[in-house]
Amino acid sequence: MAFKSFPFRTPNAVPMYLAPMAGVSESPFRRLCHEHGADVVVTEFLSAEGIRRENDATMDKLRFSPEERPIGVQIFGADPAAMADAAAVVTDLFQPDFVDINFGCPVKKVVRRNGGSGCLRDLDLVQEILRAVSKATPLPVTCKIRSGWSEEMRDPVGIALRCQDAGARVLALHARTRTQMYTGMANWDEIAAVTAALDIPVLGNGDIKTALDAKRMRDHTQCDGIMIGRGSYGQPWIFRQTRALLDGEALPETPSVAERFAVALAHARMVQQYEVDPIGAALEFRKHLGWYVKGLPNSADLRKLLHQVKDFAEVEKIFSTYLENFEMYRERAAAENRDWVAGTSVDSLQYL
Repeated sequence: MAFKSFPFRTPNAVPMYLAPMAGVSESPFRRLCHEHGADVVVTEFLSAEGIRRENDATMDKLRFSPEERPIGVQIFGADPAAMADAAAVVTDLFQPDFVDINFGCPVKKVVRRNGGSGCLRDLDLVQEILRAVSKATPLPVTCKIRSGWSEEMRDPVGIALRCQDAGARVLALHARTRTQMYTGMANWDEIAAVTAALDIPVLGNGDIKTALDAKRMRDHTQCDGIMIGRGSYGQPWIFRQTRALLDGEALPETPSVAERFAVALAHARMVQQYEVDPIGAALEFRKHLGWYVKGLPNSADLRKLLHQVKDFAEVEKIFSTYLENFEMYRERAAAENRDWVAGTSVDSLQYL
């Protein structure tokens, strides 16, 4: 099968993207995912109005470092002129590798203003926005869509073709409708149909929780790239594992508990260096800590402690104490018939 050409350089023919996720796809996490094998990253979605007005908080979220490339900036809005202005500002001030348009966000406060997946109720508007943004920037313009607004309006191939006709250079499909939100199953058959119908590269997105899921999606759909969102929470190594499977290699082992904590602490240090408010940064980082320890023995008590931290120094102490008591937690979990391997140590134990 011939590979479709991406409009910017990617390290691999079938690239893996870190999905744009509000409050998650921030610079430290983007850099961490690149280090663990993500080929392309995208900023969290940002308001076109905030960008065109150069709102301080919005502009701050546009910052990225050279090691984050290739990187795209994702914008959202329902006014073609505002979207065009935002794309021009992003291009002039930040020069990312591409500008991405969000036609997929299902959140009410975005949809209420007809942004995100709200645009899918008016495909003429979708095309107007794409054309306006494409005229406003010399950078490649890409977009992310859902399969439709509702089951009655579900038409991923039709929507995707209209996006391609209006100038999209890459299209990501989250194969659910807006009304599904994140419930039910993503329809991977729709990703396959869109991939076959379009001349531009198509990214598959939805229901990737493990590297094995990512490989199954690629095999099932023949998508040109894979976009991983919630599957990266607390496990940035999913990209390294997926790359191995895509290259025909054995699945790399999941990091041990000690290794997992080391990644979490490295992530925390990156956040600490990036953010100007150390207390606010620590509070915001609590969600990541919860994801890193998900599924570990005694994780409920561990999460309670981590969700109370106000200083990054506390995290290292909590992790150290947990590792000292790990054998007790492991034995207790084994006695309760939890899915843990008996007789393993903190350095070799794998999360199942």
